[in-house]
Amino acid sequence: MPNPKRRHSKQRTAKRRSHDFLTAPNSANCPSCGERKLPHHACPKCGEYRGRAVVAATKEA
Repeated sequence: MPNPKRRHSKQRTAKRRSHDFLTAPNSANCPSCGERKLPHHACPKCGEYRGRAVVAATKEA
């Protein structure tokens, strides 16, 4: 297999790695309680999804 003739510069390596970062997951507001939640998921606070109670609500201390 061929080997590189010269070492890649730090600038070239950094340009290649510029897209290798993590992005924060999207979030939306729950229409019933206003809590932040993942889109297309039931709200962890009130347990509603699309206006219906689908999960038992969690009790806060």
